[in-house]
Amino acid sequence: MTGIDFTWLIGGPQGSGVESGANIFSRVCAEMGYQVFGKREFYSNIKGEHSYFAVRVSDTQIHSNLNDVTLMSSFDAETIFRHFDEIIPGGGIIYDSDLEDISTDTVHTLDSPFKERLHQKLESLGKPFTIKSVLEIASDNGVKLYPVSFKSILETLSKETDNPRLKGLVRMYNVISVSLSLGLVKMPPDSLQTAIENIFSKKPEIAKLNQTTSTYSYNYATAKFENFEHQLTGIEKQPNTILVQGFQGTALGKMACGCRLQPYYPITPASDESVFLESNQNLEIFEDEPGSTTVIQTEDEISAIGMTIGSALTGTRSATCTSGPGFALMTEMLGWAGINEVPIVITNYQRSGPSTGLPTRHGQDDLLFSVYAGHGDFPKIVYASGDVEESFYDTGNVFNYADIFQVPVIHLMDKFIASSVVTCKRFDSEKITVNRGKLIEKATENYRRFEFTEDGVSPRSRLGLDDGIFWNTGDESDETGHITEDPVLRIKMMDKRMSRLDLILKEIPDDEKAISFGESEYTIISWGSSKGPIIDAIKKLKDEGISIGFIQIKLLHPFPTEYVKSLIKNSKYIIDIEANHSGQLGKLFKQNVLRDIDYSILKYTGRSMTSSEVYDALKKIIQNKANKREVLSHGA
Repeated sequence: MTGIDFTWLIGGPQGSGVESGANIFSRVCAEMGYQVFGKREFYSNIKGEHSYFAVRVSDTQIHSNLNDVTLMSSFDAETIFRHFDEIIPGGGIIYDSDLEDISTDTVHTLDSPFKERLHQKLESLGKPFTIKSVLEIASDNGVKLYPVSFKSILETLSKETDNPRLKGLVRMYNVISVSLSLGLVKMPPDSLQTAIENIFSKKPEIAKLNQTTSTYSYNYATAKFENFEHQLTGIEKQPNTILVQGFQGTALGKMACGCRLQPYYPITPASDESVFLESNQNLEIFEDEPGSTTVIQTEDEISAIGMTIGSALTGTRSATCTSGPGFALMTEMLGWAGINEVPIVITNYQRSGPSTGLPTRHGQDDLLFSVYAGHGDFPKIVYASGDVEESFYDTGNVFNYADIFQVPVIHLMDKFIASSVVTCKRFDSEKITVNRGKLIEKATENYRRFEFTEDGVSPRSRLGLDDGIFWNTGDESDETGHITEDPVLRIKMMDKRMSRLDLILKEIPDDEKAISFGESEYTIISWGSSKGPIIDAIKKLKDEGISIGFIQIKLLHPFPTEYVKSLIKNSKYIIDIEANHSGQLGKLFKQNVLRDIDYSILKYTGRSMTSSEVYDALKKIIQNKANKREVLSHGA
């Protein structure tokens, strides 16, 4: 079968197993050869509020989600209320039939603004505020309904297996939802059993319980449900393909490039990376086994960056991982690393600000903050990855940049990348090279840590090196590191450090600064995770005979002005697409390239962009129907 583009959505209360269910569905689809792109949305509470996971499945490469949902499986009322109108005609809703009479007033987690909008819609159609009403609307729109009593499935299973525990295990609703869905789309059942076994490999009793439940639910769907036009029966699997969660890209990159210490303080959405590193750390070091990244949870973010800097002074490759509020606390010590020319990497998983903002939601809010972080002038690199696969290889690059240029590097990631589950090519660690720059193994007589050199980069000693003695201070210093306030020496030291910015632009290859995805009269500029929705949107436009260029800017500071100018020289209209309110990349672009942005497509709801809404906005621009500033808003 060809031309498959299928989106499955599962929803339920936070803590009810929505993510586990989505991971099972994603693994099954990936194992059966499909390309997968899944994203998770959840509230910033531990348990109870609405959580959902949309998994897009295709027989061709995909980079983003769509607005439309093909099949939704829900075991709670809120998911139905929030998502019933996203299902396409010919799509389906599997739902718990025991929920039909529930009204909006009894779903206490429905926030007032959403409830008011929903009530207005139902009132305009003369319908009561119930699950039954919204399902009727969906049915009138051509959506097929598949009611199932989840409670009855558990009760029947409990009797058939003589297992009283099953009767009240509502925690199993997620597995029931997945299994009903896979039965409906005719996915081969063996792959489902294998996925459950792999996910619960460390808990064999739990795995067996889930497999029993899934078999019954799958068979129930194949026996009871029919006339669903969408099927996922499997295709030929592409070689060297893996299913990976977003934060694992940078974590595995850190392992591969020799990062040996990561202190951190827990913060959403960055913590997942450190937890993954910690769960895979190996502290024993042998000649043929160099060990792994040691992870230390500190008392706060100030401590985390302090420990990172201290470790880097020993010659150890070191990083810390945080999000916007945590990065805000690190900025004073960032300046200390800058004046002392200490190479560190800060992985910043951005979320929506300001302040606590939307703690579990997406945003590209920290670009300008990263560029200007820290008081005074000192060189730094700000670099952004666009997807999970890039993040693995970029991680190797940013550690090299830190070592070669002896500067702090801020590696910008975000919540969209962190919480995505995607299929991509297997990471090749052989493509990651390690360049420690001017880190010396032996010091010469009269070693000077901050020596003036032709390229502005000094030989770097490490703590404990014979004759490699050096001093560090937060004050200005001379070549040995001793404090000085001499005005002439101050000029020389400032010029020495700041000359790195020109050196960075000279030495980093153009294809690591920015990537061009084609030229056109209309050219998009963007950065970070907006890449995926843009690529899918311009592919769809290309299929319609519409050409739009796209430049993904990865090196954001120092800004690659001349290279970007060369890429847009034939462009008549510049379109800035990013996930923040003010168009921060657009400001950097105008400041450096001295050219205005013609159109801005922005999203700052805390939800990631879909290629559907990017496509719609671009189409309006081409048709001359767009505002200069288009604001996207899709997402529950």
